[in-house]
Amino acid sequence: MADANQNIMEKAQSRFIETQKKTAERNKATAEYQSEAKARAIKTAKLRELRLAKEEQDRAAEALKPVEPKKKRASRAGGKTARG
Repeated sequence: MADANQNIMEKAQSRFIETQKKTAERNKATAEYQSEAKARAIKTAKLRELRLAKEEQDRAAEALKPVEPKKKRASRAGGKTARG
């Protein structure tokens, strides 16, 4: 009977150790995922900031350009004429 209790204890101990290992691996994977997500969010924010700054710079440069008057279209020679 003592051997049976010993086997049960050993099995319980090994299951407990396996559960601890899986939990540690899960926690490590979660930490990596969160770290990567945070880095991605920071990079995205930086790129967005750079894009907005470039767009603002382009708008300012466009505002400084002289506006060329639109050319009028040449009308057809003769226009509408009555046929007779």
